[in-house]
Amino acid sequence: MASVIPVKFAYAARDLWFDPALTGAQEGDHVICTTERGLEIGLATADAREVTPEELSATIGHAQLREVVRIATDEDLERAEELARRGDESMPAFRRHVSESGLDMKPVGVEYLFDGEKAVCYFAAEERVDFRQLVRDLSREFHVRIDMRQIGVREEAAIVGGYGHCGQELCCRRFSTGFDPVSIRMAKEQDLPLNSTKISGACGRLMCCLRYEFEAYRDFKSRAPKRNAVIDTPLGKAKIIEYDTPKEQLCLRLESGKQIRVALADMTASEAAHKKSEELGCPCRPDTVTREVLDRLESPDVQMALAELDRKNGVLAEPEVDASDIFVKPKRKRRRASGGSPAGERDGRAAVGSAPSGDEAPGATRRRRKRRPGDGGVPAPAEQAAPSQGATRRRRHHQAAEGDAAPQGEQQGAKRTRRPGDKGGQVAQPKGGGMQPSRKRRAQQAGGGDQPSSQQGADGAAKPRRRRRRGGRGRGGSAEGGAPAGE
Repeated sequence: MASVIPVKFAYAARDLWFDPALTGAQEGDHVICTTERGLEIGLATADAREVTPEELSATIGHAQLREVVRIATDEDLERAEELARRGDESMPAFRRHVSESGLDMKPVGVEYLFDGEKAVCYFAAEERVDFRQLVRDLSREFHVRIDMRQIGVREEAAIVGGYGHCGQELCCRRFSTGFDPVSIRMAKEQDLPLNSTKISGACGRLMCCLRYEFEAYRDFKSRAPKRNAVIDTPLGKAKIIEYDTPKEQLCLRLESGKQIRVALADMTASEAAHKKSEELGCPCRPDTVTREVLDRLESPDVQMALAELDRKNGVLAEPEVDASDIFVKPKRKRRRASGGSPAGERDGRAAVGSAPSGDEAPGATRRRRKRRPGDGGVPAPAEQAAPSQGATRRRRHHQAAEGDAAPQGEQQGAKRTRRPGDKGGQVAQPKGGGMQPSRKRRAQQAGGGDQPSSQQGADGAAKPRRRRRRGGRGRGGSAEGGAPAGE
């Protein structure tokens, strides 16, 4: 068994293991370590622990396990800050020399080792770059030994830092201990949209966090029924439309259209599912939701559906409700009898103008009956002229004023129609009889023309009345002084 302690360096992609020896270093201590490049200062990310030889060889390979020199003192920390400041000040010169050389590379950072005898220049490039002349120029500029290191875009994001889509600091900068491969299959397994802008990180590659929950999604889908599968419930068939992997729940859509969420652990497998799994040699997947599971759901719609199901099965009795409290007694529908029949008189629908029957209750309403020519209930013109005292009130256009004489040519039973400007409705003459004169005109004709009118001439003869037309000149009009067409 070997004792190791992990140490994190500023420009390293993952933690490196060192032998704590007798230094007593613990988690959170800054330590000075010997690496293949020289002395470096790093941060212990965990306490020392014992590992097996197999685990040690799988981590460091054939490399030798180096020791921790000492725990950093205050002077060591001040020197580390000074070296970091020198590295930041050297970046503009590094960019200037790269631009002057015309090389296809992107400067990332400059690191001075703890002993101060070497500077490591980090750059990102897609292909190999011949930087021999650049090394000579930088050596004359910084007066130290120059070591050029090419890194990838993932290491660049870890060194520079930044924030991801989630609003948190980049995982590779904050806690990642390595760059494991990430594939597009991981995004498909988690039902993520295959949009490069949504599943790519700041480095332009697939996000490292895609592999964090990949195993959990794969395990859940191996135990859950497949999407769009039909399962049995007490409320009928249901279809699986959605997975909720972090909560291990399934979203089901019932035949009524309602959606419910059920935990995978609460579902059971039927005998048919067990038989199918034995025949195919695959894991048994649950395909049934029991009544107890639905009773625990806090959904009012599900509870109402279960109660209705119980009433249909006779488990619950129908609630007794007093119909007199919620229903109104319907009114008796009256029959419409023919005019003049005894039934019409009993129903209070006697002919217009007749006296009310003594059998009717006081205040009872009557339905007005439409009069038709030849109906026995239609009163004669004489009765219409002098209505009785007990007759019901009728509209103005259904009766004439007392003392008015019936116009000539009026026939019994003629249809009365009301039009705009007809003075409350007058009796229309049959077709071909011409226009009816107004009431004022009839009064003047009845009086014999004693009073002069502006429409009469000097000899007493009535002048033809001119009919005014709308619509402008020359439109259906007649000559001046003549009667308009159609009169």
